Amino acid sequence: MRGSDVLPIAFVVPLQGPTGIYGPSCLACGQLAVEQLNARNGIAGRPVELVQVDAGRPPEVVAEEVGRLVDAGRVEAVAGWHISAVRVALTRRIGGRVVYAFAAMHEGGDDTPGVFMLGERPVNQLLPAARWLREHHGARRWVVVGNDYVYPRVTGSVAEEALDIVESAYVALGTSDFSEVINGLKATKADGVIMLLMGQDAVHFNRQFARAGLSEDLLRLSTAIEENTLLGAGPAANHGVYAAAAYFDGLSTVESNEFAQQYYARFGPFAPALNAVGESCYEAIRFLARLGEITGSIATTAALPTGHFYDSPRGLLRLDGNLVDQDVYLAAADGLEFRIEEQIARTN
Repeated sequence: MRGSDVLPIAFVVPLQGPTGIYGPSCLACGQLAVEQLNARNGIAGRPVELVQVDAGRPPEVVAEEVGRLVDAGRVEAVAGWHISAVRVALTRRIGGRVVYAFAAMHEGGDDTPGVFMLGERPVNQLLPAARWLREHHGARRWVVVGNDYVYPRVTGSVAEEALDIVESAYVALGTSDFSEVINGLKATKADGVIMLLMGQDAVHFNRQFARAGLSEDLLRLSTAIEENTLLGAGPAANHGVYAAAAYFDGLSTVESNEFAQQYYARFGPFAPALNAVGESCYEAIRFLARLGEITGSIATTAALPTGHFYDSPRGLLRLDGNLVDQDVYLAAADGLEFRIEEQIARTN
């Protein structure tokens, strides 16, 4: 059992597999959050320690490791970015026992006690982005291409209810050969592709998409592509790519600029890419600190009353039960960077 003065948090982020591309950014942002908190009052007066768990493994393996940590009292909370399949396995194993700050974009809700959903969701991310592209680029008909697990499937269903989806294709996480999907896109009458692919899968898809000569004919809209994905695919594969997120490295607000300055001052010019995925891990740790301010500890697994606000690199965030309202932006890929086009959703 650890000393009661230290607050140990299971930090669940991917270090291998298709989403391992995000890992270095997650680790750096989590480290920065802890260093900043521990330089002051920690969380509820206790210094924070992150217990690293690799979320790039099969969901049940990840859940069992975290479950053993919780069983033994070695961690008192869970935080981090990982796919929703891992979240579902975790909530089955530890749901209701400790606070769980899930940082990733998500499909819309999870009523498990203690789970706080901190990321973007289709209603303030995908749908406003698709409407903007319809108004500004005439994109009305879409094909959905996603990984075959909870988040892409549910988000794809939301898209089918609200948008003109002409076809959907779901592939296993870890797919590297998209030739069958690409061949289908060559014959589509759609205006764009909604990409619900994660990490390295999106890199492979974008390279093959561009090589097939589809970039001039079809827009690509993603809720998961970030700066690492652009770097991995290369500038030739990024033409016509749009992303919707609450944070980009090129976001020019007072809060985001301050965060970027702190990040690069700490880790230097060759730091892991600063992006929405890594920054969301920073958000998860800072959320636990905010929970400690509101309740005096992070032991509560009850949803918070609506209306608590707090500042973050994403701007002003509003807690709404176990969800977070936040500003969301649409950005266009410009080589290896993103250019912000417009704010598409605002904090309520």
